Amino acid sequence: MAEAVADVLAGSGRRHVAVAAGTGTGKSLGYLVPAILSGQRVVVATATKALQDQLATKDLPLISRGLGQPVTWAVLKGRSNYLCRQRLVEMEHFGEQEQLDLGGVKKPRARRGRPASATSSPGHPSAAGAPPETPGEQVVRLVSWAAETVSGDRAELDFEPLPVAWSSVSVSGDECPGAHRCPSGGDCFAEKARARAASAQVVVVNHHLLGAHLRSDGAVLPERDALVVDEAHELEDILAASLGVDVSAGRVRGIAGAARGALTAAGAKSTAAVDDVLDSAVSLERVLTATPEARLPIGLGPELGDTVRALVSRLGRLESALRSSSGTGGGGSAAASPEAAQRALRSLLAVERCTEELELCLTAEEDTVVWVGGGDRRTLRSAPLDIREELQEHVFSEMPVVLTSATMAPGLAERLGAPPADVIELDVGSPFDFENHGLMYCAVKLPDRRQPGAEEPLHDELEALILAAGGRTLGLFTSRRAMERAAAELRGRVPWPIHVQGDLPKTALVAAFTEEETSCLFATMGFWQGVDVPGATLSLVVIDKIPFPRPDDPLMAARREAAGAQGFRLVDLPRAATLLAQGAGRLIRSATDRGVVAVLDPRLATASYSSYLVKSLPRMRRTRDRDEALAFLHGIRAEASQAS
Repeated sequence: MAEAVADVLAGSGRRHVAVAAGTGTGKSLGYLVPAILSGQRVVVATATKALQDQLATKDLPLISRGLGQPVTWAVLKGRSNYLCRQRLVEMEHFGEQEQLDLGGVKKPRARRGRPASATSSPGHPSAAGAPPETPGEQVVRLVSWAAETVSGDRAELDFEPLPVAWSSVSVSGDECPGAHRCPSGGDCFAEKARARAASAQVVVVNHHLLGAHLRSDGAVLPERDALVVDEAHELEDILAASLGVDVSAGRVRGIAGAARGALTAAGAKSTAAVDDVLDSAVSLERVLTATPEARLPIGLGPELGDTVRALVSRLGRLESALRSSSGTGGGGSAAASPEAAQRALRSLLAVERCTEELELCLTAEEDTVVWVGGGDRRTLRSAPLDIREELQEHVFSEMPVVLTSATMAPGLAERLGAPPADVIELDVGSPFDFENHGLMYCAVKLPDRRQPGAEEPLHDELEALILAAGGRTLGLFTSRRAMERAAAELRGRVPWPIHVQGDLPKTALVAAFTEEETSCLFATMGFWQGVDVPGATLSLVVIDKIPFPRPDDPLMAARREAAGAQGFRLVDLPRAATLLAQGAGRLIRSATDRGVVAVLDPRLATASYSSYLVKSLPRMRRTRDRDEALAFLHGIRAEASQAS
């Protein structure tokens, strides 16, 4: 892998490389070492914060020591991850009223010294028996922390702030006017992070920030010579979301509330424009709730289209009021103070961005999918039908690109916009002994899940497997309903604890599962990847169904339609294969791990496309015989018992 990456960066072979690097490969070293030795400036984009932290705190320092040469690197995040100096200044100016709004705490003043440590969940007591913290109390701690932090990065906090508390001391990229228009721009944490990134050889970002860079026509990231995309199987969906629109009634209400505060601080005589926007937010919520979760026609249809156009008109009037209060109205009255002007300017930018997104939905053509989604909290969404052109024009044509992931469907680079002739595809496998340490079991005798009464035999199968494993099971489900039904049924039939997604935060849930060796954990899609539990705690991964995309997902449906007769092969199969491999990959996490992956979906063995799916999975022995799977689990359990 390192040699292939080095060749691409040196320009001695094809222009891009896509590498499937299995568990235990050390893929981050496989791209970082040749990237650093090349001397080029490289951006590394990851899908998860966990991998960002691993690269910055473990892998890059290791490489610097191992190569015996200085290596400069920086982690760059979106603006909302950093404290905003200007918000802190304004808090001093308007603090008392803002703190009353946040929870009754008087105006905080910056002070030296560490804030009290807290390891509990947001809003929960930091000491046994203490009452939950209010947002205002958390803001006091954040202001204290602001006096000593060097980076202003939220990740440095020793507690997890409530969203309302953090948003009171930070700004999003849509609100920020930029350093040149901000009185605190010279001392901005986000700008300092950008300056560090501009001078570093390796810049670590996430896929969302890469999407923001594309959306801004290249204004977010520093100039680079090459791009590495780790966890590349996530890139397409994350970029589609980043390049799209997501507007809810709640977002509109939040924008209106901030605008009211800004206008009041600036001494505006009337906030009637705010009231009009709030009325439109009520109408938007009503219409979205009544609209099916499906793709919308061009123009959004009569009722929703009229509602959105009315909201755009009222946002326009609010924009005019904010322009006057911010001193940018071209003849309007100046704001009462610089702090009030900045507050109005940020609100103005948020209003402009929301208006722009609503207009994009109204004017979207066939190459953009617009739909209503969000379940109980309905939102108006859009996404480009195809991101290939964007990536081809602004990424693949401009620099060498390395795509890598533990699981990667064939043809991913081409699907993302790389010319096939310019890409080398490579699968370097895994150093782990999957053939002898793992067994893939497909329960071919289970009935079709669509048949009445199909759940009972599935639960029986699950019970037999868990009993053979002695607990130690990660159950991965494709729906919350299936997970909850299985947990309710199995809790009365197996003697070990069954933790269920939603009982605790994800980190705490995985920790509880890891610490209780014979416990089980049942979860849905958020746990199919990024869960790392090596050792005897996990010897059985159960997958209830092949994870095909929902047939009624509007974006997936539009992509299928665009692909025509090849829709299932080009859209559904690659995603199902990647996610199935990610789920199966939770089992063997070290050289000594052993266990069974049980897929309770006969289609993995019987469907015409089964060979495509099987090729994406770790190279374990395969069986359709339940007795063989149970015997394998009994053997692992006996060995664990002897060892303990």
